Amino acid sequence: MAAAMKFAKSHEWARPEESGLVTVGISAYAVEALTDLVFMQLPEVGRHVKAGESLGEIESVKAVSDVYAPVSGEVVEVNTALPGALETLGRDPYGSGWLVRLRPADAADMAALLDQPAYDALVKSQPH
Repeated sequence: MAAAMKFAKSHEWARPEESGLVTVGISAYAVEALTDLVFMQLPEVGRHVKAGESLGEIESVKAVSDVYAPVSGEVVEVNTALPGALETLGRDPYGSGWLVRLRPADAADMAALLDQPAYDALVKSQPH
């Protein structure tokens, strides 16, 4: 995993790209907790989101969960192949399982996210 990847407490990850965009996905922990995924709704390109705002939904046989934006910005790309191939999330949540790419509105948003060790500690402290 890239050292620059950061995590939200709601289990989304954000990775700054050389292009200036931020790629967003959900963590392996979240995918595992959701188990059998059946549906995903992603936002439209051009939508502006604030950090902590719902980007879309992911549905498993257990529950429907919101996916939250870890940073504020404009949705500039959506992984349109993902809703038809949800198994990709389980196989490669930090690579081909990305959800959206955002043009970030505020660089400070990334600084507010958890680094890998802090996220690992959060996950370990959560009930199973």
